[in-house]
Amino acid sequence: MSMPAKPRRTRANLNQFSIGQLHFRNPWVVAFFSFAYPGFGHLMQHRYAPAFILIGWELFINNMAQLNVGILYSMIGDFDMAKQVLSDKWLILYVGIYMLSIWDSYRTTVDLNKQYILADREDAEISGFVIGAWDINYMDKRKPWVAMMWSVLVPGLGHLYVHKVIIGFFIFGYTVLILNGANIPLAIKYSMLGDFMQAKAVIHMQWLMYLPSIYFFILYDAYISSIEYNILCEKELSRYLRQNYQHPHFELPV
Repeated sequence: MSMPAKPRRTRANLNQFSIGQLHFRNPWVVAFFSFAYPGFGHLMQHRYAPAFILIGWELFINNMAQLNVGILYSMIGDFDMAKQVLSDKWLILYVGIYMLSIWDSYRTTVDLNKQYILADREDAEISGFVIGAWDINYMDKRKPWVAMMWSVLVPGLGHLYVHKVIIGFFIFGYTVLILNGANIPLAIKYSMLGDFMQAKAVIHMQWLMYLPSIYFFILYDAYISSIEYNILCEKELSRYLRQNYQHPHFELPV
């Protein structure tokens, strides 16, 4: 008697630290986040290795080229000052990998959407509970607005709420690095004391300019991840009920 064929694809993989899953993503949205901050598009896809490499490269090359300060001066119309602060030799190195990040995140999103269609048709079994030496993870429904509110309070906590532990701790540490580089804690201290001129003076604009892209991504990804995990939970429960409780001769509607 032949053994049942092993599924070629599965919709998700549950482990102690995260839930990696396939689901439909808008390629343009993923490409936009790669445009806003290289690596974030790959982070949305759970492709941690290229994401961390690209994010680290962005932090290094952007600081060397002083790109954020150049953008700031361009936004206020001081183009001569923007030209002076930009480092041409580092800026040239920035362009190629920046474009690769956008293109690759778009391309792989299109491919992963196709893989999701095939995986959804196979309807392979998904483990709904994992227990290990480090943590316990299980399928559960979570509230998207709660994930977003925790992310507003402290970046990374929303991802921990939806059990994206790897991304959560990375985002938390990375945001703390950016906040300290921009001297935001000192600026808050001086603002609370009413010394707004000193608060303005201590802020490092090169580092501060990272924050809008980071915060917008954190809020969006925590919210969407919660929604998609809820859908995955419903699919896993639906499959379990069909396999164990549905009558074998039940006629499915056309």
